[in-house]
Amino acid sequence: MATALVTGGTSGIGAAFARALALRGYHLVLVARDEERLRQTADALLAEGAPGVEIISADLSVRADLDRVAERLESTEKPVDFLVNNAGFGIHGSLIARDTSVHERALSVMCLAVLVLGGAAGRAMTARRRGTILNVSSVAGTIATGNYSAVKAWTTAYTEGLAVELKGSGVQVSAVLPGWVRTEFHERAGIRTKSIPSFLWLDSDELVAETLRDVARGTVLSVPSARFKVLFFFTRHLPRRTIRWISGRISSSRRTPEAAR
Repeated sequence: MATALVTGGTSGIGAAFARALALRGYHLVLVARDEERLRQTADALLAEGAPGVEIISADLSVRADLDRVAERLESTEKPVDFLVNNAGFGIHGSLIARDTSVHERALSVMCLAVLVLGGAAGRAMTARRRGTILNVSSVAGTIATGNYSAVKAWTTAYTEGLAVELKGSGVQVSAVLPGWVRTEFHERAGIRTKSIPSFLWLDSDELVAETLRDVARGTVLSVPSARFKVLFFFTRHLPRRTIRWISGRISSSRRTPEAAR
């Protein structure tokens, strides 16, 4: 039975990937910090017909926990066929704040963990000459909305670099670059969303379905929905001065009153 490991698999896009992969017959390995929520998610997936669900409670900003997940990915007795590097969170801190803890944690969870887990999966899958590594990036990585954009720009560039390195190995490497998705992500990050037009919002299950179709076709950078494909094209080709101006407008419209003080 094929096995898929999903980090951040108890909510939002990660949970949608878990559901979709379970429906495709994958045994699941879910990774998240909250053990109780992991158990609840596992029970719900099993009730919906998932072939099997294993849970790993781990904080990917803690190196010992990260290494435990990497070891699971490199297991030869219980191989993982599909890795979804999804764990992440919104960053709502100033780039010049004296307290850099939120940025340090973001780099640990959304850059270092992606690098370590992608490397572990890449080694194991290359040895078997099959497997899939999917990193969750964002179209935000093409603009300039603080450290979140920087982190996601790194994720996209890393994915393309890994795809180049593993070309011909039998391992598919892809990134999905979502736009705005209806999940609890923005609320948990304290980001205002009232200024975002309703037509720009994506459904997480539809996003995942389109992404998995792209991955099956060998697409390296998947940008779900026609409207975000158009936006992605323009953010990649407009002058960077224009992108910075747009980014400033987006950032100011989403800033909470507390953050503006």
